[in-house]
Amino acid sequence: MKVLVQRAINASVVVDGKTIGAIDHGQLVLVGIEKGDTEADTQRLADKLLKYRMFGDADGKMNLNVQQVAGGVLLVSQFTLAAETKKGLRPGFSTAAIPEEGERLFNDFVSKVRAQYRNVETGQFGADMKVAFTNDGPVTFMLD
Repeated sequence: MKVLVQRAINASVVVDGKTIGAIDHGQLVLVGIEKGDTEADTQRLADKLLKYRMFGDADGKMNLNVQQVAGGVLLVSQFTLAAETKKGLRPGFSTAAIPEEGERLFNDFVSKVRAQYRNVETGQFGADMKVAFTNDGPVTFMLD
């Protein structure tokens, strides 16, 4: 499981011309589910995501997490994070979870994040999504 976390000034997801999820200041989180991922992985990454100190304190040091700054969390499934890119010029996706398993684990991840924090929005699994955001910093981390 790979989680790409970006500190965002704002972020939104549009499906079929309709905004289905949006946040102001917080985290845009792209989630890639791979073969072999489990509920234990979703729990570990949900805990880490919400505690990850990527926001500046009064001294400008990254000492605060999204909960401490009352930021939003926008969770978006993105199977391309599981792509194999080391060889050739075309990505391979044999390491990505099958869609049914990916959706189940993505929904499990969303539930675990929401169980710990109220300000959570999502995209739509498997949809053609248009994601817009303003990266703050830029600050981006890969959690796996």
